Amino acid sequence: MSLEINPTEQIIKIAAISLKGRLDAFEAPALRKTCDEYIANGFDHFVFDLTDVAMIDSAGLAVLVSVLKRARQKNGDVRLVWPREEAASRILKLTKFDQVFVSIEKSEIVPKGF
Repeated sequence: MSLEINPTEQIIKIAAISLKGRLDAFEAPALRKTCDEYIANGFDHFVFDLTDVAMIDSAGLAVLVSVLKRARQKNGDVRLVWPREEAASRILKLTKFDQVFVSIEKSEIVPKGF
């Protein structure tokens, strides 16, 4: 009897994206385009480092929700590193993003053990 080998390979592609400045209606399209390119290339897990984001408006929030929806359709997910700026952090809390997105520490962006 011969050995039957059936390997199952699962590769998780994680896009870690650091943002700095304002995530608003003027800047959101560039982020959306970047994320669209990652998704087209098979990425289904995203980490957005919002540490240095000073302000987020509805257009910025919409990009994050859109990426979350598309990632989850591919069994992926999105994690957020919370902003330091109170204004940006408050918007995320008011819109209940803290209940929708998993928040991680900046040190958790790169998985340990590699």
